[in-house]
Amino acid sequence: MIEIIGNLDEELKKVIESAFCATLSHLEQTDEVYVEMTLVEPSEIQEINRTTRGVDSVTDILSFPTLEALKGRVNANEFPADIDYDSGAIMMGELVLCVDRAREQAEEYGHTLARELGFLTTHGTLHLFGFDHIEKNDEIEMFSKQKIILDGIGLTR
Repeated sequence: MIEIIGNLDEELKKVIESAFCATLSHLEQTDEVYVEMTLVEPSEIQEINRTTRGVDSVTDILSFPTLEALKGRVNANEFPADIDYDSGAIMMGELVLCVDRAREQAEEYGHTLARELGFLTTHGTLHLFGFDHIEKNDEIEMFSKQKIILDGIGLTR
């Protein structure tokens, strides 16, 4: 489950939820997971980016994983301390998304805001599951997954 905190058109929320679910499906994630996505203004994400990463600029999405040293599907039995006992979901972490920056990027890349939000949701969720793009091989793997997931839900470039 993804909980979206902040104001956004219902249709765009559905795009985010669809991209999130498609990412879980691609990872063959069967145990219930929980992710909180907070929508923020450019000044807020710039401050978070500055204080957490030392980068004083507006960015599109930041990922704050709860679980360390994983790559791919998670099993609730492996992370009993990270389960919300009311819902039974594994707490995966938080995504912080700047819709204004996403809107700018959609215009820059010549595609829809829906496509950009889907991409950022998929990208951020993959980070929560331990994927990264620092090394070239990891970048190829992560970006390949993103393309497959987004193409699968019709959010092509």
